[in-house]
Amino acid sequence: MLQSIDQLHLLVLNVGLAIHNADWNWKNVNSPFTRLYYINEGIAKLKTPSGIHELKPNHLYLIPSFMLHSYICDSHFSHYYMHIYEDHQSESSFLEDWNFPFEIPASKLDLALFERLCDINPAMGLPQSDPTTYDNSPTLIQNIIRNKQRTFSVKVESRGIVYQLVSRFLKEAKPRIETKDTRIQKTLSFIRKKLYEPTDINILSEITNLSKDHFIRLFKKEVGTTPLQYINQKKIEKAQLILITEDMPVKNIAYMLGYEDHSYFIRLFKKTVGITPLEYRIKFSKV
Repeated sequence: MLQSIDQLHLLVLNVGLAIHNADWNWKNVNSPFTRLYYINEGIAKLKTPSGIHELKPNHLYLIPSFMLHSYICDSHFSHYYMHIYEDHQSESSFLEDWNFPFEIPASKLDLALFERLCDINPAMGLPQSDPTTYDNSPTLIQNIIRNKQRTFSVKVESRGIVYQLVSRFLKEAKPRIETKDTRIQKTLSFIRKKLYEPTDINILSEITNLSKDHFIRLFKKEVGTTPLQYINQKKIEKAQLILITEDMPVKNIAYMLGYEDHSYFIRLFKKTVGITPLEYRIKFSKV
């Protein structure tokens, strides 16, 4: 879990104001970045695995990365949007480690913050709202380049605004994995730091001073899955982000994540995501 604000490094891909007239109806959207919305006016709906939610004016909404969802809009609707992600090389992941509330009431200050963020970052808006036009490798890379080319003063002010908006959700956030066992907490922290290295369950069990079998049983009890399943899931999620934001061969990504057998990595990726890494990259490269 995040222990210090110094470990918090949120990066913004896009920010802007979107105005719709019954044309915000994209289905099965699934992206490797987190979305933050401020609803300006009108009403739309968001379909998630937990049900259909009405998006109301003067409220903030946070949609986690990798959450499959669909948009439903049959009238006039406008909202400010912000797409956030974290550097894939970061040892901690603020957005992944916490469960945030989906909806919170917004204030006039939140609206002013979004307006200011858009004003100082005019090049980071999306030309259109269709996810297939911005959930793709070329566009994401262009956005990252634009992000880095901003002046230092704009970067500082933007980061301050982003942190303020995200902090609204942090007040009611809870750890995604709630474990009171300090041995498992220590293990999860170790896994995060060593995600780019080969998996060794023996080392993990040694950290907890437990036998391998006892450690696996305790981990599954606390986390809900086996250590190997958990590690592979996190590695595949990291691979999805790298595939979209980096122009790196699939074999190199496999090696980077500690898989010496890239064929095994491809099979595991397909089992987890439903398509191969190359198919995933091609899918998100369609404009």
